[in-house]
Amino acid sequence: MFSGIIEEFATVVAIRKDRGNIDFTLTCSFVDELKIDQSVAHNGVCLTVVAIEGSNYVVTAMKETLDRTNLGLLQVGDKVNVERSMLMNGRLDGHIVQGHVDQTARCIAMDDADGSTYFTFEYPENREMALKGYFTVDKGSVTVNGVSLTVCNPTSNTFQVAIIPYTFEHTNFCDIRVGSVVNLEFDILGKYIARLQQL
Repeated sequence: MFSGIIEEFATVVAIRKDRGNIDFTLTCSFVDELKIDQSVAHNGVCLTVVAIEGSNYVVTAMKETLDRTNLGLLQVGDKVNVERSMLMNGRLDGHIVQGHVDQTARCIAMDDADGSTYFTFEYPENREMALKGYFTVDKGSVTVNGVSLTVCNPTSNTFQVAIIPYTFEHTNFCDIRVGSVVNLEFDILGKYIARLQQL
């Protein structure tokens, strides 16, 4: 379980394909605090630490994860948003994030907001998925590359988020451009409500 409050970037230092899986080797400031089997969110994807090698650690993404997320697009040197799992005795500063990415979206616009930036994201319109809770609502929560954000101006397959300078500088939003592919996790509460309506 995560909160969508990014701790820092990790940098990809190596990528190794193993049949349908990819092993990512990354480095960040808290490697010495990690343990094997620990869960860490990478661009919003919950991955298990499988090895620690000096100042680096390794996680494995399987085919299902690679098919649903932007992790397969990563290259050596890329910045990845990372968050360790939430402590149960802390404040929930973001929202309930599972680390289970639903799908990707593409940035289709960036607009200046007098110091902040509005990012507009588009994802494939799919009524069947919307009925399962894969949609956004105005002032609701959404996770983009692991970052807990508030939705603005949603449509059936687009939404905006307003990124303040701090978030821009301390997450990989600083590398997002028009055309960039990001990971989305829709709000789990919306998914449960949608499922209850179906029942």
